[in-house]
Amino acid sequence: MALRKPTGKPDDFDAFWNDVRRQADALPLEPKITADPLRSTDDVSVFQVYFTSLDNIRIAGWYCRPANFSGTLPGLLTLPGYQAEPRIPLDWARQGYAVLNVAARGKLKSHHNFNPGVPNLITHNITDRNTYAYRGIIADAWRGLDFLLAQQEIDPSRIGMVGSSQSGGLTIITAALRSEIKAASAGAPFMCALPEAIRLTDTYPYQEINDYLRVYPESRDAVMTTLSYFDGVSFAGQVACPIIVNIGLRDNICPPGATRAVFEAIGSADKKLYPYDGQGHDAGAHLQKPIVTEFFARHLKNTGASS
Repeated sequence: MALRKPTGKPDDFDAFWNDVRRQADALPLEPKITADPLRSTDDVSVFQVYFTSLDNIRIAGWYCRPANFSGTLPGLLTLPGYQAEPRIPLDWARQGYAVLNVAARGKLKSHHNFNPGVPNLITHNITDRNTYAYRGIIADAWRGLDFLLAQQEIDPSRIGMVGSSQSGGLTIITAALRSEIKAASAGAPFMCALPEAIRLTDTYPYQEINDYLRVYPESRDAVMTTLSYFDGVSFAGQVACPIIVNIGLRDNICPPGATRAVFEAIGSADKKLYPYDGQGHDAGAHLQKPIVTEFFARHLKNTGASS
């Protein structure tokens, strides 16, 4: 199918997100960091962490850093996919990063005050932008960034964000909202070009929106209005940091046409798309991994490697 022009960015888009940011920033972060010797290794120190996010919801996460280091460390922020739980990011810590994997609201460790479940998360309060689930999930990502910025071992001028699927979409959104993100890598980004994505695929999670509209057809205008405030295309023009995006050209979960639309909308002058023929929703992850590793080493470690 041909890709239609993406839905326009709402006139009050910036005002809406500035207000959400104001509400989140008014809350004390109240970080709690507990060493986890059971999951630590000789070369990586692992911590369970909690912090306060929008609506006073406590958010959990796994924080890893090299067991032995001197000076300050570059930082990385990531989140799990729509249906996944956050993994302990040992690999990134072994490469010399202090990295936080955030269990955004709705995940097991953060579900005490908010638990719509999956399926249902993407349609939770979908007719009201002020209570829609992703308002809080996006805030949880940038509060994770606040956690990293508060750690004395992290160099605040060297923080990146990486993720795939839902985390890929949140990477684009967070990089747009927070200039502290200095480099970003987004794989198969979710929540992008939403009207087209739900038209181009009948695969879940996007199919949850189609199911909702089938049962509540009178809500279509309200749903599309809400989604325009949470669509990666609406945010992408504000992304200024170096960014790479990888997609699978046979992805039936995040259609490649929708992902191309968000990539084209990204405002950064330093952006590169990696399309992988024959690859599905993993977006060629095994081929992209060394590219991502080199990208962050160059931008956050100042290795001087060529692109």
